[in-house]
Amino acid sequence: MAHRLRPVGLDFVGVAPVRHVSAREISAPVDAVFHALEDVPGWADWFPQVTAARPIDGGKGRDIRLVGGVRFRESIIAAWEPEVYAYRVDVTNVPGVRAIVEEWRLAPAGTGTRVRWTFATDGTAAYRLAMKPVRAAQAKAFRDAVTALERRLAAS
Repeated sequence: MAHRLRPVGLDFVGVAPVRHVSAREISAPVDAVFHALEDVPGWADWFPQVTAARPIDGGKGRDIRLVGGVRFRESIIAAWEPEVYAYRVDVTNVPGVRAIVEEWRLAPAGTGTRVRWTFATDGTAAYRLAMKPVRAAQAKAFRDAVTALERRLAAS
């Protein structure tokens, strides 16, 4: 059952009760990585957990479906080329969650890019407790996705 989450802004990334941060350097240039993040349908090609992704609301939002049936309806809250791409989950079928913001920060690293992803969330006590063991799985998902993105950008 889908439910509406609390509308939070980009500042939530710094104050959320639960924050998972992952970072990695890849060989692709910053501009290419940023454009891949903006290409919403393309996420299904490089992020293994994403089964479908489509822009909504004239490109101001995203409809995301993940492996296992998780669904997110999101609002893009920052698209500051080429440094920051962030979105807030507005509606989801995940129980117990009250707010989610995901932020992708990009910075030059030699001829490549340092990609830092922050998953910031809040929810019921049971949800927050359940998020602790999820941290390692999210870190692996990030590594797998960024590796696949790097390969995809190198091939294009």
